[in-house]
Amino acid sequence: MAQKQELLKASLQQHCRQEADTAALAKFLAATLWHYLVQSPQKHLNISLKGDLGAGKTTFARYLIQAMGYEGKVKSPTYTLCEPYQIELKQQEITIHHFDLYRMRDPLEWQEAGFEEHFDIPGICLIEWPEKAEGTLPAFDLQIQLTAGADENERFININALSQSGASILKEGASK
Repeated sequence: MAQKQELLKASLQQHCRQEADTAALAKFLAATLWHYLVQSPQKHLNISLKGDLGAGKTTFARYLIQAMGYEGKVKSPTYTLCEPYQIELKQQEITIHHFDLYRMRDPLEWQEAGFEEHFDIPGICLIEWPEKAEGTLPAFDLQIQLTAGADENERFININALSQSGASILKEGASK
């Protein structure tokens, strides 16, 4: 019970008034993720990105991936379902797999495409529209909920820990 209470306290809420604020939050989270993965090089993290169409999920993912050290173009995986990005963390290479499940018609499509193996290797899986997989995905460590504001660049972003690893990441970030 205490562990569940601990997870409930591990969250971060941010009102991003402009796109630069969203980029800064993604950079902050990336630094915390980077530090966590350097300390635990064989770890794998699953992060869900939730929000309505146009809420900024792909934009947040793009900023996060670039802040983790990827220097190339970060493409939307809307049509490919998954885009992999190789990142070097202190002489160790990890992969960030960015999924967009919006176009899925059946919850098992991601498994049939052979993506299940990406959840077992060191690195990060970022999943947009996880609800399209209806419970067939592995457990998440963090959930990022994005809500569009009145202005086209305004966002309300909530990051919640869903596992002990997620709680450790958010606590690490809070201590900085």
